[in-house]
Amino acid sequence: MSKQYGNPHTLMVQGTTSDAGKSVLVTALCRMLARKGIKVAPFKSQNMALNSAVTPDGGEIGRAQAVQAEACYLQPDVRMNPVLLKPNSDLGAQVIVRGKAIGNMKAVDYHHYKPELLKDVVKAHDELREEFDIVMVEGAGSPAEINLREHDLANMGFAEAVDCPVIIVADIDRGGVFAHLYGTYALLSESEQQRVEGFVINRFRGDPALLQGGLDWLENKTGKPVLAVVPYIHNLHIEAEDAVAKQQLGDANAQLKVVVPVYPRASNHTDFDALRMHPQVDCQLLRDINAYQGADLLILPGSKNTRGDLAWLKEQGWDALIQRHLRLGGKVMGICGGYQMLGTWVHDPAGSESAPGSCQGLGLLDIETTLAGDKQLRNVQGQWLGFTDTPTNAPVRGYEIHVGTTQGEDTQRPLVQLNDDHGQRTDGARNQDNTVIGSYVHGILDESSLLDSILNWAGLAAIESFDYQGHRAKEIDRLADATQAALPLNQLLQLVGKA
Repeated sequence: MSKQYGNPHTLMVQGTTSDAGKSVLVTALCRMLARKGIKVAPFKSQNMALNSAVTPDGGEIGRAQAVQAEACYLQPDVRMNPVLLKPNSDLGAQVIVRGKAIGNMKAVDYHHYKPELLKDVVKAHDELREEFDIVMVEGAGSPAEINLREHDLANMGFAEAVDCPVIIVADIDRGGVFAHLYGTYALLSESEQQRVEGFVINRFRGDPALLQGGLDWLENKTGKPVLAVVPYIHNLHIEAEDAVAKQQLGDANAQLKVVVPVYPRASNHTDFDALRMHPQVDCQLLRDINAYQGADLLILPGSKNTRGDLAWLKEQGWDALIQRHLRLGGKVMGICGGYQMLGTWVHDPAGSESAPGSCQGLGLLDIETTLAGDKQLRNVQGQWLGFTDTPTNAPVRGYEIHVGTTQGEDTQRPLVQLNDDHGQRTDGARNQDNTVIGSYVHGILDESSLLDSILNWAGLAAIESFDYQGHRAKEIDRLADATQAALPLNQLLQLVGKA
């Protein structure tokens, strides 16, 4: 370490841009340490994402921190992501502190509220430091966003508040990696530059020796070393924080085609990762209706603004496309907000997601939803009912994140029987023809036997069972192996003051 720090056992990973590789690098470093028996916890002070997870005590955090907790062999904890922002418009977001929503704020109002939140953020970090040997911190966006420097609690503002070392990562696959790294470093203040221990270049294809001239130049200009050049890992799957654009892994030769419309406030697209990884399925997440080329199954995802996204869906013509899809023998499924959209009406009398009012749904399920009351945040488990009234051997495990209640005739044909801390109850609905189904359970497709049932219903006959949970675990280890080859464990231990 180049200097003394108040928290030398906290290491912060900042990036030159969004999606530079901060989340995956923290995931890799956490697994490298944890599998050596070192007690390590992930942390991200402020996360802006529509992909979230539910902690065992019913709190809500960013999905990336739940994955990082898994890399540490831990259950997710609200202290790992004390502030979560879930955008519900272009100008504002729902603000979640320590796992609970405290209300909606415009961006300007939130900016002025940050100094208060910094106290909560530092306290959460300090609590983790008391319990763990190392805290591995992920920054947000870039520390070089000049307009966001005042009241910063996500990058250098946090690093200076807790006095910890920083490494900066950049994605060479985007191009301009040396400009990104040098430009970011140059825009930092002198005290911020002093806490930078070095750089990591991510997703490099080829022989690292070809980079040597650039590495020498960067170290000469900044006085900071390039700590590692992490290779491009082909077909790596680590659940994404919020980036839908890179989720396209479709196979045109697959036996079953699934299409997921991506509306402006679509949430928890990780619900479809098991489909995207399945060897027999081509699952496409489409923003543009003009790219639609047919499907066996259409799935409407969750939403942070159900009525707003429903209006967008209709404006784009997806409602007519879905009707035509059903007439041609296709199947339709909705999850959470998508489930609500399939009904006859969605009411929001108090304006919990947007302006108060009601709107007609797609009318494909005989259900009606009223958005009212507290947000439901819970992990759930039970048995799959599917297309009968008798529980099957297929387990259901997932989580609920939604506002409101849904009632109607089709809820008398539920999809799931839940048995958990909240008692025995049912979830979901299906129409009389068994062509349209919906559920509030996120992650419902992750269990292989249940997924087999859905794929069979959608038209796939000879199904190859796919263990998505096992695949995820192996991918975290594959990521850690590749990262450790570039950044040896003893070097990492030096960075966190444990050598």
